[in-house]
Amino acid sequence: MAGTALPATSERTYGTVFRRWVADARDALTSIFFPAGCRICDSFLVRASRVPICDECLSSFAAPPYPKCEVCGQPLPSLAAVVETVVCPACQEKTYAFRRARSYGMYEGALARAILMLKFEEMQPLGGWFGARLAEIVAQEGEAMAADVVVPVPLHRDRQKERGYNQAALISKPLARKLRLPHKAVLLMRTRPRPDKQVLSLEERWASVRGAFATRPGSQVDKLRVLLVDDVLTTGATLDACSRALLESGAKSVVGLTIARAAKNLVASGRKSSE
Repeated sequence: MAGTALPATSERTYGTVFRRWVADARDALTSIFFPAGCRICDSFLVRASRVPICDECLSSFAAPPYPKCEVCGQPLPSLAAVVETVVCPACQEKTYAFRRARSYGMYEGALARAILMLKFEEMQPLGGWFGARLAEIVAQEGEAMAADVVVPVPLHRDRQKERGYNQAALISKPLARKLRLPHKAVLLMRTRPRPDKQVLSLEERWASVRGAFATRPGSQVDKLRVLLVDDVLTTGATLDACSRALLESGAKSVVGLTIARAAKNLVASGRKSSE
């Protein structure tokens, strides 16, 4: 009947479809007239995107299908034919203060290059893409990754001022939006800067973060389940130090999420220096 209004649900659906059509058309025209190359492999991007990485490179980021430590997520390829889940030696010794940690992929190849772009070029769209992938991991893990608040691992104020942004927050903000959780970047602070030395030994890594984080005075942490976010997990020392600061301030639990993690377990010898 003429003049009959569409139901609100239909209007929203039509609006969503129309916006997607416009976006697809815009992307197609842009890719024709302004072709760009993938920042990883240099191949032409077949569609316009704020993420300057081709679909093939993005799909290569996924973690290998190895069994992993059910606590820290360390891949254990040597056990692929033996067990599905296991606790690694470091977690058997209760090395970490966080309850669980998971990563999207391994810090190598194309993924490592993408993380460097995020870290040094403030590439917010890429941070959003990674945030969406980490949200998928949270959904897969279910109650084991349940949280009340999302917190990025902080930079020291001098490093933050020098860089102008915190790469961990480029991931944690869109992740919090996806999970519909509060984002509390001010909850945690780094009280001591990282040593100027570019390459740190395992012992130096653990020593450099021991006691280097604290909750901000007046922060409300009591009984919160915290989802702690960083770009890379190497030894786990940073997530551990942040977790200890949060738990000492009354947090109920801490779980960690990173884009990537080191391919090898670099934990055991580093732990001794942290005790």
